[in-house]
Amino acid sequence: MAINPNVSGSLRNRLALTLIGGAAILALVLFFAVRDYAVQVAQQGQDNILGASVTSILDAAALRGGELEVDIPYAAFSMLSTPSDDRVFYAIFQDGEFLSGYEDLTPTQGPADGKWTFRFGEVRGENVRQVSASRTLVGLGNQTEIEVALGQTQDALSETLDQISRNAGLLGLGFFVLAAVLSFWVSSATIGQLDRLTTSVTRRGPQDLSPFKKPVPREMAPLVSSLNSLMGRLDQSLSQSEDFIAEAAHRVRTPLATVRSYAEATLQRVEREDNREALRSMMRAIDESSRAAGQLLDHAMITFRADHLEREDIDLVTLIRELVQRLTPIAEMKDLSLALSGDPQVMYSGDPILIQNAVRNMVDNALKYAPADSTVVIDVAGSPTARITVSDQGPGFPPDEIETLTRRFERGQNAAGTIGSGLGLTIAQDVAVAHGGTLVLSNKAEGGACVILSL
Repeated sequence: MAINPNVSGSLRNRLALTLIGGAAILALVLFFAVRDYAVQVAQQGQDNILGASVTSILDAAALRGGELEVDIPYAAFSMLSTPSDDRVFYAIFQDGEFLSGYEDLTPTQGPADGKWTFRFGEVRGENVRQVSASRTLVGLGNQTEIEVALGQTQDALSETLDQISRNAGLLGLGFFVLAAVLSFWVSSATIGQLDRLTTSVTRRGPQDLSPFKKPVPREMAPLVSSLNSLMGRLDQSLSQSEDFIAEAAHRVRTPLATVRSYAEATLQRVEREDNREALRSMMRAIDESSRAAGQLLDHAMITFRADHLEREDIDLVTLIRELVQRLTPIAEMKDLSLALSGDPQVMYSGDPILIQNAVRNMVDNALKYAPADSTVVIDVAGSPTARITVSDQGPGFPPDEIETLTRRFERGQNAAGTIGSGLGLTIAQDVAVAHGGTLVLSNKAEGGACVILSL
């Protein structure tokens, strides 16, 4: 009986989820990296334009007659135009004093002499990115410092950054989907090695305990090595079990047969009836023990050989004829006769020991219940399938118990007073199943039991 393993989850799913989790993290890292880099590039582009604009204003400043003149060029503001019509603010200072522009746009503290300094600020309730630069003017013995502050709102930049973020998000999502698909493919390809090993094990017959020799990945080598070691130990254990069964059958049957022969010899010499009855009871108990022990060992042997079926081409008619010849003296002792009928030859590929053992138990069962001076018929046929039928003229099977008589140690109500262990029909059924067949029990219309062993 197969025992279901304790399953703790799917290795394929675990591997796939691990890879997908890693892909999700990489997708997030990719999204933030692309977005941050795009923000830096876009911000740097706007800063360069602001810097160029403030530089052009500084270049337009001059001292004429000791007075500062600043002719703001048109290009200084036109280069700051955007599709979103961002607002531009400016302020001009001379020696720290406000001259023109937006007074609340204060200059940033930073390097002088044309060097740009940037910061974020607020002008009239609007957030701006502003730049400041200064320049020292010298003329007619005068020296003055002019500082220009320029600020611009960032609506267009925000829209650009939003678009960049969406594109980065789509890029990250596409990367994640592609990585997820690849993760399932990689996990399936990896676990496929285990699936192929499982298929190889499943396709093996019960008698195939040879080691696996096909190349496997390095990580699976310990598993395959352990399986090979296990099958080697199992093969050795089964061989020892077969030897033990054969030895046990010999060692159990021989002493019991010896004890029975002594008891039978003693019965001939004892005159007191109570002693003779005790000896008869002893002989009956020995017969029951001998039969039970023999059939238990036969059942163990059949169970072993059924898992290691050794098929060979045989003629069922010849095989059964030999069995009938061996059982004829036993039948004659019970005033019964055995008759073999059917096809002249039936070729079949099977285990002759198992088949002969099954038929022997079927015939023995018929001999126990057949009335004296009757015939037990063994019919061998090859069409439509190979089958062996044993029928007698006894009382037949109890109709309400016929479905349970093939169970182990199950005997009918009419078996009282008859030596038996309840394993004969069980052995026959196990042999039939091992050969892919069935065992059918029925009662004949004219009276008597009929057992059909189909192979």
